[in-house]
Amino acid sequence: MRLIKPLISTHLALVLAAASSGTFAAPVNIADTGQNRCYSNSRAIPCPRTGEAFYGQDAQYSGQQPSYRDNRDGTVTDLVTGLMWSQAVSPDKVGLDQAQQIADTMSLGGYHDWRVPNIKELYSLIDFRGYTGSSQRRMSGQQDRVPFNAIPFINTDYFSFLYGGNGERYIDAQWLSSTRYASTTMHGDETLFGVNFADGRIKGYGYRKHGTSIEHKAFYVRYVRGKAYGDNHFVDNGNGTITDKASGLTWAQRDSGLAMNWKSALQYAERLEFAGYDDWRLPNAKELQSIVDYNRSPDSSNSAAIDPLFKVTPIRNEGGQQDFPAYWTSTTHLDGPDPGRQAVYISFGRAIGQINGKIVDAHGAGAQRSDPKTGRAAIGKGPQGDAVRVKNFVRVVRGGLKTEALPRQTTNRNGYPYSISLGNKASFVKGQHPMDKRPPRSNLPAEFGKHFVSRLDWDGDGRVSRQEFDGPAHRFDYHDENRDGYLTHEEAPLPPHMRRLRQESGQLR
Repeated sequence: MRLIKPLISTHLALVLAAASSGTFAAPVNIADTGQNRCYSNSRAIPCPRTGEAFYGQDAQYSGQQPSYRDNRDGTVTDLVTGLMWSQAVSPDKVGLDQAQQIADTMSLGGYHDWRVPNIKELYSLIDFRGYTGSSQRRMSGQQDRVPFNAIPFINTDYFSFLYGGNGERYIDAQWLSSTRYASTTMHGDETLFGVNFADGRIKGYGYRKHGTSIEHKAFYVRYVRGKAYGDNHFVDNGNGTITDKASGLTWAQRDSGLAMNWKSALQYAERLEFAGYDDWRLPNAKELQSIVDYNRSPDSSNSAAIDPLFKVTPIRNEGGQQDFPAYWTSTTHLDGPDPGRQAVYISFGRAIGQINGKIVDAHGAGAQRSDPKTGRAAIGKGPQGDAVRVKNFVRVVRGGLKTEALPRQTTNRNGYPYSISLGNKASFVKGQHPMDKRPPRSNLPAEFGKHFVSRLDWDGDGRVSRQEFDGPAHRFDYHDENRDGYLTHEEAPLPPHMRRLRQESGQLR
C-alpha cells in the first residue's frame, strides 16, 4: 500500500517555520525549465498517466514558471529569482578580466552595481524549449549555417541573442560566468564555467594554460545585479533526507547506488517510498544543478561536486580513475536531427572526454550535458570526444514549489516561436508585436514546414491541431490562415533565426 502524501509541501512547511521562528528567510524560488512537452525515448508523445512508461518527466510537474519584466531601459527583471539583467548582447566576445572591467564602469538603467554572473545565476535563464536544430550544413571555407529550425535556449522575447560568428561554429554562443572550476580541464587548462544558450549546456572552458597568463577563450556576456543567487543552506533531517532551506527542496541523502537508463530512472523515482514519503520524483535540470558545489571536484577535494552531507556512490570512469557519477534529470534535451532522443544529466564527477587518445576531464565537475536515453555506451562523441554512458545514476527530490500537473500535450506559454527582434514587446498585443506582420511565404524551405509538422504531430495525421501546438493560442489562430483548426506545413511559422534574417534583409518588418 502506498503512503499518504503529506498535506503540506516542504516549501510551505519551511515558510511557516520561518514565520514562526524568524530564524531564516523564505526559500528562493528556482525558475522552471520551461519544458512543456512529454517525450519517449525518441520523440514527443502525449503525456503519460500515473503508472505508464515515461511518467514523471519534467513537463508533468509544474513549478515556478519563468516570468520576466522588460523595464524599457535596457534591463530585464526576472520575477522569479529577483535578479536584474542587461538585455542587449555585444557582438564582441571578451574574457573575464575585461568583462569585470566593463561591469565596474556600467551605469545601465541608472545602476552602478553590475557584475558578471556566477554559473547558477546564469543558468537560471536557460529555457529547455530551445532546440539546436537539424539539417546542419557546412559550406567550404565558411562558418556553419544556423539551421532554419534552431531555437535558442533563452527567452528571446526579452533577451537579445547571437549565434557564433566570425568563422566560428553557429553553436559557439557561450556566455561567461565568473565561476572558476576548482580543478583544471583538458591538459591542465585553468577553466571557467559558461552556459551555451545555442545548444543548452554548461561546460567548463579552458581560458589559460596552467601557470600562464595567456587567455584562450572569449565569451558573450550578460551582466547581472541584485542579491547573489545560488548559495545552499543544507540541513540533515536525520532520516536519510537533506533539506535545502535556500530552495525549499528536500533530497535523498543517498543516490540510487546503480546506473540505469532514463526510462528506468523515471520509474525508480516515481515508485520510491522512503523516509515516510511517496512523492519523490526525478529532479529537473535546474533543480539538480542548484545543489552542485562548484568549489569541489575529484581532483581538488577528492570528492564529488556536492556538499559532504550527501552520500555519493564512487565509480570507475572510462580512464580507470576513481570518480563520481553523473545524475539524470527529468528534462529532455532537444538536440540534433532526432530531438527527443537525449536527456539532460549533471556531472558531479569529471565530465569525461577523449582527446588524442587520452582520457581527460573535458568539461569539469558541475557541467551539464546530455546522453541518449537508450543505446550503447561509447566514447569519442563530438570535438571533445565526450563519453556516452547512456546509464546514469539517480538522486531523487521532493517538495519545493513543484506540483503534479495533469497530463497534457501543451500549455499556453508566452514565447513560442520566439522572436529575435531587439524591439520585442513584453506581451503579445495584436498589431504591435513584430510577429503580427505575416511573413512572406515565397522561398520558404519546404523541409522546414515538414519538420515543424513532424515535431508536433503526435497523433500522426500529418497536421498540427490546437492541442498539439506548443505556443500561445492566439499564435495558432494567427498562423491558421484557412481557419480549419489545423496547421499544415504550408502554414508553419517562421523559426527565430529565419525571422531575424528576413528582418535584417528588409523582407519582414
